[in-house]
Amino acid sequence: MVWRSSGVSWQGGAPRLRWAGAGGRVSPLPYGRELGFRAAGGERRCSGARGNPCPLAAAVPGRSTGGRCAECARLDRAHSVAADTIADDPRPYRVYLAWFGPGMVKVGITGEERGSARLLEQGAIAFAWLGRGPLMAARRTEEVLRHALAVPDRIPYARKRAVRYALPPAEERARELTELYGQAAGVPAWAETLQALPCQVQDHAQVFALDALEDSPPGRVVTELVADGVVAGRLVAAAGPDLHLLDADARPLVLDTRLLTGWELAAAPAGHPVTVPTTAAPAPTCEDAAAQAPLF
Repeated sequence: MVWRSSGVSWQGGAPRLRWAGAGGRVSPLPYGRELGFRAAGGERRCSGARGNPCPLAAAVPGRSTGGRCAECARLDRAHSVAADTIADDPRPYRVYLAWFGPGMVKVGITGEERGSARLLEQGAIAFAWLGRGPLMAARRTEEVLRHALAVPDRIPYARKRAVRYALPPAEERARELTELYGQAAGVPAWAETLQALPCQVQDHAQVFALDALEDSPPGRVVTELVADGVVAGRLVAAAGPDLHLLDADARPLVLDTRLLTGWELAAAPAGHPVTVPTTAAPAPTCEDAAAQAPLF
């Protein structure tokens, strides 16, 4: 049977593989499980927008992490919170600080009803809530704090991935977030329109099973799927859209599941050799942290 993946979901606090057009079906991804699938169908097609199929079934590049054609990407973006096109949304939102590695912190917002799902989807190792309130107040606070604290609004997944193998202890992660929370609390004006929340750092290292990556070489990263190409291995950890696998030769392999969207996938036997293009993952260094050090 052939399925189309729509990526990893973290609803419920655990990784699950979503399937498009399957009535909301998901497949749990327990750590230790052997995974194997083959890209079928011959060509990668646009995954559509807002739950609707692409009217052109347009072909998309294998290395695209968006998995959409330009028109569907525009439509999807136009209806997102990030585009500021739904200012009358009555639901409460939360502003957060997310920690991805030493010196790698961002500020963002998420719907309160989603809990920490957004942070898990981004691969945040730790985070702390700052405040809650209406969407536009949350959006203004995000912008005010981003400029006041000189932190970015996004961090590339490649950089998050590079530091995941050599993280400092949880106490250091919490201390860095707590210090930045204190700086954010000292920025005037935002608390007038948003309810401030106490600093309670939450850590996702155990949820992601990152202890399995300690003292482990980064190995290789899948760069794209190709027709009839196989990805297979034992799942040892996951963070955001990334699945960390050990292949048949016990070599580490990272799969960004955003590369799956738009492909028809068929089962492949466990232990099958990996036959998709890969590249060597960058070794973890302190350079990523040093690059952002002047921001603080």
